[in-house]
Amino acid sequence: MSHLDDVRLRPAVPADAAAGAALHLACWREAYTPYADPARLAERLASDERFVAAWTKQLAEGPPRVLAEADGELVGFAVVGANRDPDAPAPTELYAIYTRAAWWGTGLGQQLWDAVRPDRPCSLWVLEDNARARGFYARNGFVPDGARELYEDLGTWEMRMIRP
Repeated sequence: MSHLDDVRLRPAVPADAAAGAALHLACWREAYTPYADPARLAERLASDERFVAAWTKQLAEGPPRVLAEADGELVGFAVVGANRDPDAPAPTELYAIYTRAAWWGTGLGQQLWDAVRPDRPCSLWVLEDNARARGFYARNGFVPDGARELYEDLGTWEMRMIRP
């Protein structure tokens, strides 16, 4: 069983790009397989080079990422930054928060959120069909604001939630 006592949260550094990208790919596979169009998801996950390039760029330019590490293996990450939406409903946005499936329900997601939670209003995008993730966000004060869009890369709908 996965135990939070075994987890260390730390800032991501440029040397984490490849391992972070591998973590991101694994998390996408585990989190989105039930909801995404299988062909689109497979295409998105086919090349780890895109993820490594994105991680390399983001680790150099920011915003900072928090990694969760257990027994030398990366098991989760979270990142909050300036809101990217044209109609920005909040100054900050939760860009990503993921844990490996083995860590779902352990409290690790909460630890990661607590580590990056801004002291200002925050928004995020979540797949509409992902009730588990939506419940997590609702428990942390996020409410739907009515915005939704088709997530082309996954062929499924997402909705915006905001924490006032």
